[in-house]
Amino acid sequence: MFKQAFKRYKIKTESPDLQDVIDLDQYEAINFDSGCHNPAIVPEIQISPSLRVPVGLQSPNDWRCYTLANHPGLLVIRNPFTPTGQRYWIARSLRDYPQAPNYVNLDAKHFSVNAVSNWWGELHQSGHKTVDQRLKTAMRWTTLGYHHNWDTKVYDEAKHTTFPSDLSSLCQYFSLVLGYQHFIPQAAIVNYYPIGTTLSGHTDHSELNLAAPLFSLSFGQTAIFLIGGMTLEEQPTALYLRSGDVLVMSEKSRLCYHAVPRVMKTHKKSWNGNSKEMHEDPFNTSMDSELYDQVKDEDFWMPFEGYINDSRININVRQVLPSDVSQIHI
Repeated sequence: MFKQAFKRYKIKTESPDLQDVIDLDQYEAINFDSGCHNPAIVPEIQISPSLRVPVGLQSPNDWRCYTLANHPGLLVIRNPFTPTGQRYWIARSLRDYPQAPNYVNLDAKHFSVNAVSNWWGELHQSGHKTVDQRLKTAMRWTTLGYHHNWDTKVYDEAKHTTFPSDLSSLCQYFSLVLGYQHFIPQAAIVNYYPIGTTLSGHTDHSELNLAAPLFSLSFGQTAIFLIGGMTLEEQPTALYLRSGDVLVMSEKSRLCYHAVPRVMKTHKKSWNGNSKEMHEDPFNTSMDSELYDQVKDEDFWMPFEGYINDSRININVRQVLPSDVSQIHI
């Protein structure tokens, strides 16, 4: 059933059948008698007064959180970011995270050394439209912290670089607000999806610690996210993930098949607009304050806007090791 659903949403047509895709912005209009496909508001989050809201986030008191009744452990926070906050993470994902020593999917046999080590810089220095488009569409992922080996499907202690401190602080904040007291961000995969690309069905089971939640941040164009069960024979659920959404997978959902069969144009550029900044002391003091100010400038932001206008970025953050283990035993 999973593969059939994937093909149905992937179909190349201007008018695909999307009537069964859950739209969390329209949840009140959904027929709540239709069973387990209905989203539901999560009970009120208990926020510790000692937690300070990171720069670029709305107050958790204003978050809209949803679960799916038939997918225990799956939770969606509907865009808790401010517009400037979204811009910051988009810029970090494009300008900084693909740089060496982080790993990217670009092959040195087909791309220049500069492109492999500094993809974004090369993309905007070439001045050649054909080269630019080739570089843009070729870039599909970069890995941070513990680098996942796509051939062996395991993490290697020898391929371990420093995890970005700003991203770590952000995800630790999410984890503390949601009650995951011992979550340690140790690895991330940043995926780049030009419109028309997909991610086929898979499970995330390479981490040694499968009890820890997985945090998935979406920016840019809208995706249809497909979440099924522990086998491909189970009927999946489809929902929209929009720019700024945070998807949390824990418990049973960690081992469920999921996929992105479609990336489509968004109706609202939520990364543009005036930010209502929080005035509390920032939790995330490791953020690049210069970049945070720069993305507010439209001239500086223009290249990032050009990319995100027809692409989606997804940052998946996970804990690799049990909390009492400091490294992978070789």
